[in-house]
Amino acid sequence: MPLERLEAEITALAGHLAAAECRWLLLIAEFDRREGHAHWGCQTVAHWLSWHCGLDIRAAQERVRVAHVLAELPLVTECFADGRLSYSKVRAITRVATPDNESNLVELGLHSTAAQLERSVRAYRSVIGRDDEVDIANAQHMARFFRFEWADDGSLEGRFRLPPEAGAILLKSIEIARSHVPPEPVAERSAERTGEPAASNCDALMLLAETFLTHAAPEHMGDRFQVVVNVDADVLADDADGVCELDNGPALAPETVRRISCDASIVETTDGAVDRPWRKTPAIPAATHRAVRRRDRGCRFPGCGRRAFTQVHHIRHRARGGDNAMTNLVELCWFHHRLVHEGGWSLRFDSDGEVLAIRPNGNVLPRPRPPSPSVGVSVERDNTRLGVVIAPDTIVPRWYGDPLNLPDVVDALLTARRRN
Repeated sequence: MPLERLEAEITALAGHLAAAECRWLLLIAEFDRREGHAHWGCQTVAHWLSWHCGLDIRAAQERVRVAHVLAELPLVTECFADGRLSYSKVRAITRVATPDNESNLVELGLHSTAAQLERSVRAYRSVIGRDDEVDIANAQHMARFFRFEWADDGSLEGRFRLPPEAGAILLKSIEIARSHVPPEPVAERSAERTGEPAASNCDALMLLAETFLTHAAPEHMGDRFQVVVNVDADVLADDADGVCELDNGPALAPETVRRISCDASIVETTDGAVDRPWRKTPAIPAATHRAVRRRDRGCRFPGCGRRAFTQVHHIRHRARGGDNAMTNLVELCWFHHRLVHEGGWSLRFDSDGEVLAIRPNGNVLPRPRPPSPSVGVSVERDNTRLGVVIAPDTIVPRWYGDPLNLPDVVDALLTARRRN
């Protein structure tokens, strides 16, 4: 193949791939709106993409973010679908684009490289954030607060406001806590679209709290930091009427207490009297606990595998006759542990020792199906069928080597912002 032909093949295929990726992202957004990931027991659509499409979880989260933003940017979507804008350019544009400025950003994207567009977007974001910085910083400090209260349903609700530097410390702590988790995190729709799943942020915050209590100074260690749940044995075994509540707190669902008691210490009482004061029985002996974690090495729910935020689960609960045999124990992440208890799913080992997940309707979760031979065989053919015409220079930026004049670019975007 002549070098010119090779070059044309590469650039044309890049345009076809961009057009196909636009369609792919729009399908992802629709799949997320329908919550298709929940059918597979996945925490978010990003987890589903990681399992079924082989994406790194962070790359999957970013694509979900871009997919949802595309619905609000028709011009960006049109140029992406025509193969004129690459995914890298669209990803940069969607960080600052609004319906008012997208035409300017698209024009910039068509006439610059992806690296130049990234620099322009970063510069624009930094400029629009500057305005009476000292006054704003002082106002932010004075406006900080953290408030919370118990809601009627027993949940803890709260709101907070932090100045940027304090917020950065908190977010970095949460980021590090989430670093071992495909965070994410079932998040609120609006939160998922920003790329910061709200549910996994809660998990990270819980880990921060538990880590602090575990590693606090010696004088602050011990039972004073335990969270106590009071529950009658009949409630735990048969959902009978009786006590099931946080100590000096709201009521809890029996299934929630079963989840908590899978991997917690227990003090048995008779008629309200503690049989052996200050002596607790671990739900799972330490040696068995270590053996389960050594065997499973992370969450065993199909398609998960996360190593942090995990607990050991009794397949048959101890309150219902289950024991601490290795065949009755399995390591699960917090999300899937809750899915199995409060979500109505169940687990069992098959004859080969693999974990089978069973949906609430009784159907066993199947292995991912291989794609139909008719799907995605030819990106170029599918583009042609959809009327997308892509030439070797469709995706090539209209840039001829002139220097990037960053001040002029930012000025033009600011002018368009003020005008709109």
